[in-house]
Amino acid sequence: MTQVRLFDSIFTRLVAWSIAVCIVVVLVLGALVGAKFEQLSTATQEAAVNADVATLAEAYRANGVTGLGRRINERLAFSAPAGAAPHYLLVDADGATVTGNVPAWPEAMEIGEEPTPMVLSDGTRVYARALMLAEGKLFVARESSLDEMILNEIGFAFVAGGLFVVFAVGVAGRITTARLSRRVDHIIEAFQNPDERRLERLSKDRKAEDEIGELTRRTSETLTRLNHLVDSQRETTDLIAHEMRTPLMHLDSRILKSLKTAPDDTTAQGLSEARADIRGVITMLESLLDISHSEAHRGDPRGLHPVDLSDLLQHVAEIYEASAEETGHHFEWDIAPNITFPGEEMQLTRLVTNLLDNAFKYVPTGGTVILSLAEGPEITVSDTGPGIPPEDRDAIFDRFRRAKGNDGSSGGSGLGLALARAIARRHGLDIRLKPTLRGATFIVGREKENGENVS
Repeated sequence: MTQVRLFDSIFTRLVAWSIAVCIVVVLVLGALVGAKFEQLSTATQEAAVNADVATLAEAYRANGVTGLGRRINERLAFSAPAGAAPHYLLVDADGATVTGNVPAWPEAMEIGEEPTPMVLSDGTRVYARALMLAEGKLFVARESSLDEMILNEIGFAFVAGGLFVVFAVGVAGRITTARLSRRVDHIIEAFQNPDERRLERLSKDRKAEDEIGELTRRTSETLTRLNHLVDSQRETTDLIAHEMRTPLMHLDSRILKSLKTAPDDTTAQGLSEARADIRGVITMLESLLDISHSEAHRGDPRGLHPVDLSDLLQHVAEIYEASAEETGHHFEWDIAPNITFPGEEMQLTRLVTNLLDNAFKYVPTGGTVILSLAEGPEITVSDTGPGIPPEDRDAIFDRFRRAKGNDGSSGGSGLGLALARAIARRHGLDIRLKPTLRGATFIVGREKENGENVS
């Protein structure tokens, strides 16, 4: 079966899309949570600074600068969590420090009603507010690095959680798509080779109630029906062949008896011609049946067994070598050893002999015919004859089609190449006519997906 590349598989794309959607969802959720936390953090910091300012202002109104300084010192005496420590600075009217843990009044700090973010001289990031007093100024700030650390931890948690989700979706998707892919592979294999074993395996998937289960049921029913039709067609054609061949052979026998008692040469010649016509009809009928048989079994491995192609072609070559000497042709062959291929020996023999007969038929005396076998397998039959006109090269494999200039006087029925192609395709091979400047070169090789043979 032709294997679909990993990244061309629809199931791989579904998993990839699922992972991509998970990544986008995690990123969006992380951004939303981060933005919301930052908003809440800012509001909390501002509220804390405003509450601190309000409490210290009340202490100043109650006890003046002395009470305010005492309250600031009390607050500084308490240990605060790292990243959330308070910062204070109380200066008198002349700007001299009264108390606090800020070394100097920040230059950028102005009196205002709302806390603002800023950076102290030691690099500490804070939210700060300044309050004007009758006897000086008060600076109140809260560090914001704790919230930044919490935000970073949230980001790390989202990254870790997102990676876990992506991994879980990838694993679950891979397991699920592998099962679906196997079910689809069973359908594809059944279409390619609808033998009993594959149809039986296909029937095991028919119980599923999903879309693939429905496809499997329809496929199984269709292929079973087609197998029955093919069997019926084969039985019918065999019966027709038998019913037609038998009376024709009887007629030939009667003509032969009449020929023995023919009163004159003219009558004898007519009877001989009639016998030749009958045998031509029988040969054509057998060729048509063989073509139908091969086409009906195309892709069906039943009846195929390992064949030593090297040995088979060697025997064929030895037979044709003797014939070539009698007809005055040059015959050459180049057969690679130990090439085995699953097939029907008699059919493969007929494939090669059809091509050789075709070559010897049209190559003039003194011409050359070459037979070769290479790995693949690849069988090549070439000759130095008149070749095939370009306008006929696409049609020579059709039934009853002859190349231009061949009116049938050579004895052919126009079925030889059609039968050769049918036999080749029954074995998973194909024939192509290689473009050449002289003579004709036929190459038999494995089929590609696009219908051309591998060479």
